[in-house]
Parts: sequence; C-alpha cells; structure tokens
Amino acid sequence: MELPVPVVQSQDVKIFFEDSGVGPPVVLGHSFLCSGEMWREQVQALHATFRVVNPDLRGHGRSSHVTRSFSLYDALSDVIAVLDHLRIERAIWCGLSIGGMVALRAALSHPDRVAALVLLDTDAGPETQLRKLKYHAMGVGARVLGIRPFLPSITQLMFGATTRRQNPTLVTEWKGRFASAHVPSILRCLAALMTRDSLLGRLDRIEAPALVLVGAEDRSLPAPFSRRIHDRLRHSTFSLIPAAGHLSALEQPAAVTDAILGFLTAHTP
Repeated sequence: MELPVPVVQSQDVKIFFEDSGVGPPVVLGHSFLCSGEMWREQVQALHATFRVVNPDLRGHGRSSHVTRSFSLYDALSDVIAVLDHLRIERAIWCGLSIGGMVALRAALSHPDRVAALVLLDTDAGPETQLRKLKYHAMGVGARVLGIRPFLPSITQLMFGATTRRQNPTLVTEWKGRFASAHVPSILRCLAALMTRDSLLGRLDRIEAPALVLVGAEDRSLPAPFSRRIHDRLRHSTFSLIPAAGHLSALEQPAAVTDAILGFLTAHTP
C-alpha cells in the first residue's frame, strides 16, 4: 500500500514537502532550477537532532506547475502554509539562492516565525539591469527552443570550476534534472526573481542570528552579494566555502553541513 504524498494546498498550487527527524525545526529552501533533493546530504546529517522540513518550491520538483505570475512573497506564503500544516510556529530558515531570498523575506514579514537564518549563495538586492536583459534573452530562447540549448551556460552559473573539473558525475546528474524542468513554470519563477524588491535598507531590522555562507567560485551570486548581507545584518557570521560555486550545499556538502551544524548547535537549546 502506497503512503499518501505529503502536499499542502497554497493558493492555487500544491506544495510537496518532506518532514523528518525530531528536535528544533529547520525549514530548507532550495535553489532555482533545483528541488529539495539538493539538500540530501544536509538532511541526512541534520535529522538526527533536528526536525527537518524540506519543501519543493512551486513549479519545482514534485510541487505543482505554475500557471500564473507570482512573487517571492507568494513563495514565502507556500512555506508558511507547510509550517502551518505541520503546526510549527517557529523555525530556523535555511535557504540557498532563491531559498535564501524567501528566508530573508520571512524574517522581515513574519519575524515571529523565524528563530534563526542560514543564508547560502543569495542576495538581498534587486536584480541588475544587465542581468535582467541577459536572463530575459535566455527566457525567450527557452520558450522557443526548450532548456537544453542553455544547459552549458546554466551549468557554468550553477557549478564552480573545481566541481566541473573534479566531480563531473554530480554535474551530469543535475544537468539531467535541469533539463527535465517544466519550462513555463521556470520562466514564471525567473520573472519573480527578476522583479524582486530590494531588502538592503531593511536588513538591520532583523533580530534573528544569521549564518551567511557563499561558495568562493559562485559566478551566479558572487561573494560580494553575501558580504553586503552580512554587513547589514545585526547578528551575523560570514564564511566562504572554498572550491564551491553557486550550489555550494551540493558541491562541498561536508564543509557546508559542518558550518550549518556548528551554527545551529550554538543557537538552539
């Protein structure tokens, strides 16, 4: 007998999630073009002492496809819906890239729901005009040709040079996952990223302790983006992850997991 798939209805989409472990709750937020599977190494290490909630962003993984425009605040409401369903009032929010952007918005919009922040390879500012033009062109191309012609460029944005050189198996695995993405959903998510508001002037309002991590080889959101988050947060620790690109949690899982566990141990009972 098959177990029911864990999903929550949020607005007009169904959000898939995994819930494992016992202890202080940690909610994970994955990168654009990925899914909760991105956190597989961290979940394995964390769920021994933490309750780990691992949702798929709308339009990604096993969550519903997206049929209309949405904002990062809609993505935030999806995570809140999962936590409400699980009767979790307050959690540590850990997010990479768009997952980190959602976590920062949670800390500002729902500070009572955020016990601490772990922010990886993310940004608190608006999208630059140059990148908007670049990604708009890629989006137009993907709408006509699909995502496969853009996989070489996507791979270079997602993975650092060290990973591409030393771990081609990992890169090939995730290229396959990128290729299977639902293009209309991905384009709507890309639009949400391109039109995001700036949080830079409000970061000093966040009281929650934060750990800011970034891959030293991240070309998508390089280290200066993370450093300016760290500089503006009131209670923040910064760490650079060597030999990692944008998907640092996948590329250097041991270093990222050790950093997260050290931070969580220091900031939870």
